Amino acid sequence: MVNERTEVPAPRWAIRAAYASALSATIGFIPLHAVWALGVPLWADEGRFRDWYAQGGGPYLFVLCAMAMLAGVLALSLVRPWGLVFPRWVPLLSGRKVPRRTLFTTAFSVSVFLLGYTAWAAWQLATHFNDDGIFSPWTVTYGIPQFLVWGIGLCLAAWSYRARATQK
Repeated sequence: MVNERTEVPAPRWAIRAAYASALSATIGFIPLHAVWALGVPLWADEGRFRDWYAQGGGPYLFVLCAMAMLAGVLALSLVRPWGLVFPRWVPLLSGRKVPRRTLFTTAFSVSVFLLGYTAWAAWQLATHFNDDGIFSPWTVTYGIPQFLVWGIGLCLAAWSYRARATQK
């Protein structure tokens, strides 16, 4: 069991950023993708969607939804006590310190990926806005702000976590 010491609490802005990121990852991303994962061609070209879905689109989307859920947990771990010490319900790790460098590096890397993906999607939207794809291009206009909130919130929470984790 790790000797518990007084930890510096997360500042309010970091808590807000982490929760905004977690909500964007879960409530913003999962519902629409879960609808698609279940085979409903909402805001999609029905014929192309059915072909894409038959070639493995459903399992792919279920994996993306699971990853979004993990990203939400990752964001919250940056501001919650279980981001410092594993809770008792985690087998074999209960009471041990969470590897802080690993947690920060993972969160920061995910945020950089999300922001890079958002920039790429915005570029694609600006240069190739058309209805030739499976999904309506308007879904990207919904996704860009959501991914910005997700990526920026995660980055801010990660930097706050890093600053608190290095304080003695």
